[in-house]
Amino acid sequence: MTVMQTTAGTPAPHATRTDTCSAPPPRHPRPDGQDRYTISEVVAFTGLTAHTLRWYERIGLMSHIDRSHTGQRRYSNRDLDWLDFVGKLRMTGMPVADMVRYAELVREGESTYIDRRELLESTRRDVLTRIAELQDTLAVLDRKISFYGDAGRARGTETTR
Repeated sequence: MTVMQTTAGTPAPHATRTDTCSAPPPRHPRPDGQDRYTISEVVAFTGLTAHTLRWYERIGLMSHIDRSHTGQRRYSNRDLDWLDFVGKLRMTGMPVADMVRYAELVREGESTYIDRRELLESTRRDVLTRIAELQDTLAVLDRKISFYGDAGRARGTETTR
């Protein structure tokens, strides 16, 4: 999810707010002081394939990726944070078209905060619906497991008599 951070230590009504992606620590530690990664390093950090990374860039899900003097992609820590956020969006089931739309809104700047919020709120409602469906499914499984456990214990006591 995203977190709104202020430039001041405590939020003030006039404080500048920037949208930053907040995520748990990366799966693979990033080298201290390093902020440029090859595509193979990003593959190792994220678990995504090089093909997927290139596709994300091609469809506009990733903003411009810097290139070395030889033309090789050079990803930044900010790019890795964005990829982590995109991974969270994927886990929600958000359609790729909506993820691309969200990325476009981010690139358009602060004037799109309301549109971004609406898109994320819609996705949140969808996630809550899926959670409720999964909880219902889990309850059915628990009842079945309990039934078979009880039936197995009853059968076990019959055979020991």
